[in-house]
Amino acid sequence: MPRLVPTLTAAEAAARIPDGATIALSGSGGGVLEPDELIKALAERFAKEGHPRDLTVMHALGIGDGEGSGLARLAREGMLACLIGGHWSWSPELQGMAAAEEFAAYTLPAGAIMHLYREIGAGRPGLVTPIGLGTFADPANGGGRVNAKAKADIVEKIKLDGKDYLRYLPRPIDVSLLRATWADPHGNLSCEREAADIDNYVCALAARNSGGMAFAQVAERRDAPVRPARLARVPGVLLEGVVIAPGQKQTCEHDYDPAVSGEAPPPDAPPSLEVPAGVRGLIARRAARELAPGMSVNFGFGMPDGVPAAAAELGIDLGWTSVEQGWHNAEMLGGRVFGAGRHAQAQVSSPDQFDYYSGGGPDIAFLGMGEMDAAGNVNVSWLGKHVVGPGGFVEITQRARKVVFCGTFEAKGFRAGAGPDGRLAIEAYGEVPKVVEKVRHITFSGERARRDGQQVVYVTERAVFSLQPDGVRLEEVAPGADPRRDVLDRMGFAPALAPGLGL
Repeated sequence: MPRLVPTLTAAEAAARIPDGATIALSGSGGGVLEPDELIKALAERFAKEGHPRDLTVMHALGIGDGEGSGLARLAREGMLACLIGGHWSWSPELQGMAAAEEFAAYTLPAGAIMHLYREIGAGRPGLVTPIGLGTFADPANGGGRVNAKAKADIVEKIKLDGKDYLRYLPRPIDVSLLRATWADPHGNLSCEREAADIDNYVCALAARNSGGMAFAQVAERRDAPVRPARLARVPGVLLEGVVIAPGQKQTCEHDYDPAVSGEAPPPDAPPSLEVPAGVRGLIARRAARELAPGMSVNFGFGMPDGVPAAAAELGIDLGWTSVEQGWHNAEMLGGRVFGAGRHAQAQVSSPDQFDYYSGGGPDIAFLGMGEMDAAGNVNVSWLGKHVVGPGGFVEITQRARKVVFCGTFEAKGFRAGAGPDGRLAIEAYGEVPKVVEKVRHITFSGERARRDGQQVVYVTERAVFSLQPDGVRLEEVAPGADPRRDVLDRMGFAPALAPGLGL
């Protein structure tokens, strides 16, 4: 008879976590599969007892809603010794503490963190991969460190068959905190009402096979077993206990929407999408022109989310779409719940999705652009004072056959619109340049992209650039923009010029 996994309170689970533990958190931003009741109980115990302290916390995607949930609950002096995060922006509190050197802070590609969990759980010697070469994760560029207190090496460069790879170093996982919809008597977990599966299984595997513990937060416990059995996304043998959280919401913006969990059939007619107004619309329409019929397409967070609507407006085939949270061919949601979608045709775990990305599956990817520079590098992972982290950006951009970066030419105070004829009308220049001589943090390596023969396009509201063997080339200037005054004179470097620009 298989063992019965006990039901615990969140406080009882938190009480079992020792000082100095390494904790892996599953989930994605905006409450998507986030074990927030467990995180809350952990923070409440620390507030009362001062324990557990000096924790190392790992998370691949964002955890929280930017309004105090998720990781923000752990922003307490002495609670963390180290944070290794793939995406930080949903916890401004921890961003500030990292900048103040209150704990050792690292950021790594989200897929690398998830795949490292899998390698830890399988007892292998870390994750060996080309993902991250030439970026901030490369030891030559800091090895993922984002403050001075981060002294330990967590990534090393190695050679195999004469080629460079990164080895993300393994570490025992003492505790994993997970979430699911419900658990059966044996602790098998169903995620049937969740927006995504994310990395539940590999988090639990890493803890179990490190000699640690995995606790799962669920909305309910049922007497019947999970059926069909393949819907048990995490087997109970990996769990130490189940915590019931009856008020658990599907996301921070959905109590429960069967379209978000993929249970409801799609409507007879596809939803009408609205192209963003102003500059975002100009960028989305120009970026959409890079699509070709039948492509496998990935969309990133932020500026690219207008591309599907622009493609529909222009009558361009959107192809086969996916995001790192695991869905395929869904109606993409944005904002805090980016990564969730409605009416997905297929849903896989995030580690499986990252296998597809890091293996080179996407034909084209549309990603945001915080900064770009003369070498074709792009920074989205450390902007301003605080680390942001890359999320799935590195895996996607490093291996997609073609990458289209989307962003405004300037920031902070920049204002512009589109006239009735669609021409750009700049109302005020921005105070912060984004097309610079050298980016602060390399999230995308132009040198590596040139070496690998990757197609790279950079789309802004006033100019389009491409990556060429000898550097960045200005390809187009938007109607309404002056090539010299609005573009070349406001750049941090002199690009090559495409024939026919008349400059």
